[in-house]
Amino acid sequence: MPLHVPPAPAPALRSVLTALGSPTAVREARTPSLRAAQGPARPETPLPLHELVHTAAPAAATKLTGWRFLIRSGERAVAAADTMLTPDGWAFSHFCEGPYITSTERALLHAEALPQAYQPRLLSVPELYMLTLWLHADCTTDGASGPLDPADVLVPLAPAPPGIAAHRPHRATDLLPVLTHRLTPAPLLTSPA
Repeated sequence: MPLHVPPAPAPALRSVLTALGSPTAVREARTPSLRAAQGPARPETPLPLHELVHTAAPAAATKLTGWRFLIRSGERAVAAADTMLTPDGWAFSHFCEGPYITSTERALLHAEALPQAYQPRLLSVPELYMLTLWLHADCTTDGASGPLDPADVLVPLAPAPPGIAAHRPHRATDLLPVLTHRLTPAPLLTSPA
């Protein structure tokens, strides 16, 4: 089924288009693939970028931290552009490249083949250096809000933390306990007095 990609806020898209049109922004970006891109680069597939705030059941809390646009040149994504919310509204943050770009594209292609419709989002777990494709079951939301739902699917992107398989879809209710365990500090061992 096709994915229901939520529309990005217009100012976020404008800020990315402005950055792509700026030779200085592209030249100074730490993204060799964007600088070397042949032909026009265009932002596509806006994905709301959320951060996992806590993993406590039944509904893990997330917060919207930005929008990520895949930057295409020709037939493939060569980079991504992130935006962030500032006191003045949405603004361009930075360009990035690396394995998460290819991994995101791959996960999106696999998600399109699923029998159920989803709204794609990205979910970051900074403490684990982990990024997942979050397939939200409620396609009617704006992408900026909504907790993880038990019907949601999380697809860890490569590289995934040790012990978590990349590109393997998990129900949110199955993966969250694993993340909770990893995020919970181990008790301090005390020596007998």
